[in-house]
Amino acid sequence: MEGSGKKFAVLLCADDSEYVKKMYGGYFGVFLRMLAEEGETWAVFRVARGEFPEDDEIGEFDGFVITGSCNDAHGNDAWICKLLNLLHKLNSMKKKVLGICFGHQILGRAIGGKTGRATGGWDIGVTTVHLKKSKVFTSLKMPAFLNILEVHQDEIRELPAKAEILAWSIKTGIEMFKYGDHFMGIQGHPEYTKDILLNLVDRLNRGNFIKDDMAAAAKARVAENELNREAWKKLCISFLKGRL
Repeated sequence: MEGSGKKFAVLLCADDSEYVKKMYGGYFGVFLRMLAEEGETWAVFRVARGEFPEDDEIGEFDGFVITGSCNDAHGNDAWICKLLNLLHKLNSMKKKVLGICFGHQILGRAIGGKTGRATGGWDIGVTTVHLKKSKVFTSLKMPAFLNILEVHQDEIRELPAKAEILAWSIKTGIEMFKYGDHFMGIQGHPEYTKDILLNLVDRLNRGNFIKDDMAAAAKARVAENELNREAWKKLCISFLKGRL
């Protein structure tokens, strides 16, 4: 997507599933559907495969989006360490960075927070997120809570005092945070549609990462609950493009 406007990059931290490739042109396509607007240029860097922007091109981008991943944000794989170095640079440059799921956790780690396995175990399905009082939400006239799709077994356990915790859920104490005006993390998946989540549940179940009863419960929550996708989309776009 090219134009004369702003320039953004998706830092892709997972390989595309066959389903998402077929239905949406990969996860990059999923993020474009949620965030891209006319006149913008969007690039993708497959950081989990070691593909990173060069130092001299970082400044060209107005903002970055970090995706979910099968890897742990508390791990020390070579690409994760390289990503942390990039985030330290982006922090010093005050570049806008939106982190989703793994992206949320790695952002938290980059600013000195602690991440690890979630004490409550997996959270899969539709989660109700409770928004705290914040000028972020007031300006967008957000309700007190929003539903979002989630699939994670890790969490941010602690953040430095300078970070503002924006939301929580029954299972996760830090569902969303902001650091300065340039970093924001969201534990859930505002970009996911229900079919993407259901396909992922099936794959986790087939791979024995989750048991049959957990998969069935997740599918039931997805079927029974509505999502607030437009509200999340507005929030993500407003943050990333400096409209808050």
